[in-house]
Amino acid sequence: MPLKIGAPNAQDRTFSDQAWGEVLEAVDKAYAELVTYQERLERQNEELHEFQRFVASILSSVSDIMIVVGRGNRIEEVSASLSNLTGQRGDALIGSDATDLFSPESRDRFNQELEALRFSRDPARFEALLGAGGDPEPYDISITARVDDRGRMIGAVIVGRPLGELRRAYQELEDSHRSLKEAQAQLVRNEKLASLGRLLAGVAHELNNPISFVYANAHALEKYIGRFEAYFERVEAGAPREELVALRQELKLERELRNLRGAIDGARDGAERVRDIVADLRRLTVAGGVSVESFDLVEAARVAARWVCRGSKTGAEVRFEGSQTLRILGNQGHVQQIIMNLIQNAIDAVEGQTDPDIWIEAAEEDGMAVLKITDNGPGIPSSAAASIFDPFFTTKPVGKGTGLGLSISNKIAEEHGGRLHHVPREDGTSFRLELPLEKTA
Repeated sequence: MPLKIGAPNAQDRTFSDQAWGEVLEAVDKAYAELVTYQERLERQNEELHEFQRFVASILSSVSDIMIVVGRGNRIEEVSASLSNLTGQRGDALIGSDATDLFSPESRDRFNQELEALRFSRDPARFEALLGAGGDPEPYDISITARVDDRGRMIGAVIVGRPLGELRRAYQELEDSHRSLKEAQAQLVRNEKLASLGRLLAGVAHELNNPISFVYANAHALEKYIGRFEAYFERVEAGAPREELVALRQELKLERELRNLRGAIDGARDGAERVRDIVADLRRLTVAGGVSVESFDLVEAARVAARWVCRGSKTGAEVRFEGSQTLRILGNQGHVQQIIMNLIQNAIDAVEGQTDPDIWIEAAEEDGMAVLKITDNGPGIPSSAAASIFDPFFTTKPVGKGTGLGLSISNKIAEEHGGRLHHVPREDGTSFRLELPLEKTA
């Protein structure tokens, strides 16, 4: 049949317009989706660049070295601190073997830990020398596995913290701690010397009296001996009895004989008094070493109270109540220093009082020896009670106290396994010292 050529009919034109409309609509939709995808891709690309910049800033700013390795121990990323250590640019290290960064004696350990990581996945940590040059530095190395989505190991992240500066810091800290302990021990000694210094006047007075008594009796003995020597010389010369009787009456030998016995007793009493004073002083000073011994806390408190009162100008006395003996284990000199500090504070507090009163109560409570030192002074203000054990804190006028007595006393009590604390009172001041008894120490 011959082909007819002519103008399209109405049905053909309608179909053609619909097809083109659908095509254009599909193109518009595809273009819109393409634009949306392009915008999303650009956002993700910007986020990726931002993340890369973030990672780069971390790698450039961390002080610890950081190395990211892939398969075959090949370096993929490094921190700027590693470049500073090796003296090589970061891009020059990319692709090289991470093992070469370690000193020869540390490479085997690095390879062993890396190989173990492939099986256990547990992070490894060890000490190694980094730097293949002549002066490697010690580092604390931590290795963590890198895994893919299927859990297969694809590399590792190596972090190293320099130990040289850390060890120097530890050494400086140890030196500072040693210096602090020495300074603290020196403060204890200085505070004890200051306490003893306050007692010098009383010591001088107490020693001067019996020594003067001994000296006076010795002078009297010398006079008595001279009279007896004169009498016995005449006896040896064969003087007649009448002359000897008259000489004996003249020299008053019967009276001097009685006085001789009194002079001897007086000299002995004075010497014993000196001996007791020296013994007390030795118990305050010689026992101040580092030895631990068994001693009576109540007797130690009595000795400390006697010495503090001797050096005081207030005339205050300390009375004792309660238990007569409490055996403890410790350093007697240091414990006496606590008591002397508390009694000295009490004496300072009652200065100017018309009826000063200081008393010490001794008791045994729950395996602890307890001394309670109380005075009827003005007391400690409530605003200062929380700070009285702080070093250099004092409520006394300038020049009357260092502010270290209670702080050092509290530390000594803690070192002995006890405690020292302030007992609030409406009138006066009270401190409670608790130390373990010998049977429970």
